[in-house]
Amino acid sequence: MNNVDAKYVVQTPEGGWRVNGTRVSIDSVVHAYRDGLAPEAIAAEFPSLTLEMVHGVIAFYLRNREAFDRYLMEQSTRWEQLRARSEQANSDLIANLRSRAQKVERAEE
Repeated sequence: MNNVDAKYVVQTPEGGWRVNGTRVSIDSVVHAYRDGLAPEAIAAEFPSLTLEMVHGVIAFYLRNREAFDRYLMEQSTRWEQLRARSEQANSDLIANLRSRAQKVERAEE
């Protein structure tokens, strides 16, 4: 990472990436960019980011694309594991909520 990157991105002690000076994850910006949003639209979605910051994050991503794509895949795997553990640990609650949601849907028909 060079000095230009340091102006726009920072890695957290836990290994995540944030837009420097904000709580916005680089993951969020990169996913929006990969979904086809223009930098202006991304900046509009994240009011704490300037257009310059968005361009800086996109430049960081493009310069480090292979490594960052690996990081995003690892994050996706971690989130899926966390979701599965959470669903298992809270299966009774989830079943109850789903049952209630189905009752509400039927009542609305």
